[in-house]
Amino acid sequence: MKVLSLNELNRAVKERPAEFIEEAEQTYRTEIKNVAEHILSSEQHLPIILISGPSGSAKTTTALRLATLLESYGKTVHAISMDNYFRPITDPENEKDEDGRVDLESPKRLDMDLLNEQLEMMWKCEEVQLPTFDFATQTRHKGKVLKREHGEFVILEGIHALNPEITGHIGKHATTVYVSVRTRLKNDESDLLHPSKVRLMRRICRDKLFRGRGISETLDFFKWVQRGEQRFIMPHKDKAMFDIDTFIAYEPAVYKPIILDELLEARNTYPDYEPFRDLEEFLTEIDGMELDLVPLNSLVREFVGGSHYDY
Repeated sequence: MKVLSLNELNRAVKERPAEFIEEAEQTYRTEIKNVAEHILSSEQHLPIILISGPSGSAKTTTALRLATLLESYGKTVHAISMDNYFRPITDPENEKDEDGRVDLESPKRLDMDLLNEQLEMMWKCEEVQLPTFDFATQTRHKGKVLKREHGEFVILEGIHALNPEITGHIGKHATTVYVSVRTRLKNDESDLLHPSKVRLMRRICRDKLFRGRGISETLDFFKWVQRGEQRFIMPHKDKAMFDIDTFIAYEPAVYKPIILDELLEARNTYPDYEPFRDLEEFLTEIDGMELDLVPLNSLVREFVGGSHYDY
């Protein structure tokens, strides 16, 4: 278990921010490079790359960074989001939770038959017409046509990418990767902040800045996300060949100025705030960092904006 103390974090933010940022980014780059080297050594029989991880784990950035690195070696890479295979929200095949609502974390939210069929066709280098999902209308439409040539790669990322019920036998022809935050923060009292709370920091930032969601809605959703992780994601993480810790050591310092006031307000307005009090306490002790210092290709930009990647 990796642990970063708040004292170490704050000292680095104050005394050597540029160096601290570069060290954190290099750690993540090294993990991506290790996966890329395996992919290149196995390209003849493992042309598919499956990337899974819970909400807020930076699956999208990992897929894009991996694709960029492979392309720098002269390879052609097709990156696909599993979200585009969602069923329309009104589809009767969608699984309902105990309250009768569509379970957004369930694998049955995906059109498994279509995804299985198209993965098989991509593996065989057959032409497929990819779907695209419109989140605003919760409807699926026809997207671009893709035909993988021999020697090209397909990266599929999504929370269920390691579930064989979703990917069928293609998992046998894939490099499988699980990404999540694994590092824990530690305060002066040796209390540890669970990695899921770092992912929650990311979600609060993204929801506030880009999705128009207040913090109460994000905290409500977090409970369902955790439930879905335990039921649908964690049972399949052992199928991964590679496990990437996407924690970026300086990221809590970037998130603090964006979300701490939201948490302080929620303390007085959100009825079930107690499970999130530790997040408020840790952020209070962290020294903030200016957003301008964050590199444009950083994973952190997936959640705070300004990335040179198109999410």
